Amino acid sequence: MKRVRLYLWLLFGMTVFVGGLWTLSVFTGGVFAQTDTVAAGGRIYRQKGDCQACHGWAGDGRKMDSQMPDGANLRESTLEREQLIFVIKCGLPGRGMPAFDRRAYTDDRCLGRTHADLERMGLELFDPAGTLQNREVDRLADFLYEKVVGQGAMDRAKCIDFWGEEVDACSEFSQ
Repeated sequence: MKRVRLYLWLLFGMTVFVGGLWTLSVFTGGVFAQTDTVAAGGRIYRQKGDCQACHGWAGDGRKMDSQMPDGANLRESTLEREQLIFVIKCGLPGRGMPAFDRRAYTDDRCLGRTHADLERMGLELFDPAGTLQNREVDRLADFLYEKVVGQGAMDRAKCIDFWGEEVDACSEFSQ
């Protein structure tokens, strides 16, 4: 009987502890794993998604690859998170932004339009560097909202924060 009572108290204690952690993460914006999530999103921005090719390393629209279409200045973006995620997943047909959802325009997830609809409308959809899973899109959005969207023009302090250290790119900004 004592053993059962001990297990019940342990179960109750763990429930309260886990519930407290969940409540804390809700009220603090999910501080647990946020740093890792933002860092993972930064890697997706620079590598798998190759977003910097069009949007620039700082997200300011100064593209890194002259062969790529001009990307928007994300630092001045007013998109809400859900809108940003939609654009990442479904792209902007006819405007150079690729769709990173591998099933975009194959069903109704992108405004109910299909590839055939885009062709009829004369809208070209560029192929992305690579498709992204939903969790990768979420991490990319976390990164963009933490380091880029609405952050204003890049300066030296933001550059160091963006990269996590002083890099050559930061030397173009005065102290």
